Amino acid sequence: MKKVRIIVLRNYFEKPQASEDAVVISFDELRNWLKKGTYLQHLFAYKEAVLITYRQDLMVKPFFTALLLRLFSYGTCYWQDIRGHKGTLGFRFLILLLMKFCREWISKKYILRETRLEVKSVEEGGGFARKVLDMKQRPVYLRTDLSFGIRSGGSVGHVAGVLNSMEHFTGKPIFLTTDNVPTVNEEVDTHIIVPRNAYWDFMDIPSFDFNRHLYDIACDILTDCTPSFIYQRYSLNNFVGIKLARKFHIPFVLEYNGSEVWMHRHWGRSLKYEKLSEGIELLNLRAADMIVVVSQPMKEELVSRGIDAEKILVNPNGVDPERYSPDVDGSHTRAQYLLDGKTIIGFIGTFGKWHGAEILVEAFGKLLHGYPKYKKGIKLFMIGDGMTMPLVKDEIDKFAIKESCILTGLIPQEEGPEYLAACDILVASHKPNPDGTPFFGSPTKLFEYMAMGKGIVASNLNQMGEVLKHDHTAWLVKPGDVESLMEGLKILIDDRVRRERLGEAARSEVVAKYTWKEHTRKIIEKLKEQHR
Repeated sequence: MKKVRIIVLRNYFEKPQASEDAVVISFDELRNWLKKGTYLQHLFAYKEAVLITYRQDLMVKPFFTALLLRLFSYGTCYWQDIRGHKGTLGFRFLILLLMKFCREWISKKYILRETRLEVKSVEEGGGFARKVLDMKQRPVYLRTDLSFGIRSGGSVGHVAGVLNSMEHFTGKPIFLTTDNVPTVNEEVDTHIIVPRNAYWDFMDIPSFDFNRHLYDIACDILTDCTPSFIYQRYSLNNFVGIKLARKFHIPFVLEYNGSEVWMHRHWGRSLKYEKLSEGIELLNLRAADMIVVVSQPMKEELVSRGIDAEKILVNPNGVDPERYSPDVDGSHTRAQYLLDGKTIIGFIGTFGKWHGAEILVEAFGKLLHGYPKYKKGIKLFMIGDGMTMPLVKDEIDKFAIKESCILTGLIPQEEGPEYLAACDILVASHKPNPDGTPFFGSPTKLFEYMAMGKGIVASNLNQMGEVLKHDHTAWLVKPGDVESLMEGLKILIDDRVRRERLGEAARSEVVAKYTWKEHTRKIIEKLKEQHR
């Protein structure tokens, strides 16, 4: 049947029901069309074009996106979002977006000027002031990421893990966030602070603009409260945590998951205002009373930038061992995807450039071509979606293994354990940093795999090779090496007893050392030591 509709999903979680007459693609796949030039064959090819997004008022590049979608359709064209809002992408709507674009293009220079002045003021205003730590008071957790509709992934696990554990050691936390985060306990006092509907057509400007807006609202929320400390998960260009900590004369704890400047340069696109962004990043690092990092390479990187080593806590990621457990029943998922009677190789993730998902598919493709006997009894179960999914699909097509691969798309964080429970072998195929620097990650999936008690094949890469022990808690392979990964998969496929032994040992290790409660306890203990 000829496709008469195209549906583009942008920052939206749930896919619409599949139909024979519709093409449904993510925005990452649309980018791939643009990169390859294949979008040309889709111009004015559809009777109807639909953009489904999380929130239309918070969508990045609204004018460009609306214009591109309009060019796909010779008929109707509209958008809809999670709130039930809907609008036609007609000529009038495009003109309004263009006018807004022009106004903000003119005024964005004022946002940049005000940000530079405010950064300078914060830098110069860091004189000595005695800070009081009262653990009977309530901590404030700041999540300032300008990413919306995220329903699964490592950041979700980390935010929920720390927040849900805080009240074991201090007052009940106050959560200030730009969006709801799945699996955060419903009892947590949560305040959603949404950025202004402005400057989304321009790289990085919304993150600069958000500082003043967030600070003013946060001060209103905390009017009758003096927090015990501010804990901020650092995000690009945000320095509100510093200002709040100074206002209340309390400690500022910064969770640092790697340089935003570096990550944009190597895993995304370079920042337009890189010098200013780097200045804000350094401002946070210097102003923080304590910095929490997940790996030793991160600490070494900070020390090389002149940050005091004494205030840095190396604290690997963790897991909730009750949520992720060998006792989780995966039978429903196995039945849903027709996995019964098969050996299932599983991968879960947001398909980032560092995950090596495409390397896993290449290794699996070579395995099936080299050992045809596996084609009937082995399935590759890829859970999630993201930037490298087009590369994954290219590898599937290259090896003609579509019948042996299952791509689930994004699933809710709450369902992750059940999906992992449906697998027999779990893979963490992370690859080295592209510039040769040490891999600084501490993958949450690694600890979730361990807690599930499954046989693990993982890259022997920095912390991953320190947490896991070869042939004791996992089978370790050479990072980024397809042949080594293929051999690791084959060993665990062929040896059920070995993978069960590895899984049991991994479960014992993670429960003893790497829970979110233990992770949070270390943060609180170091904070107390600093303020005795």
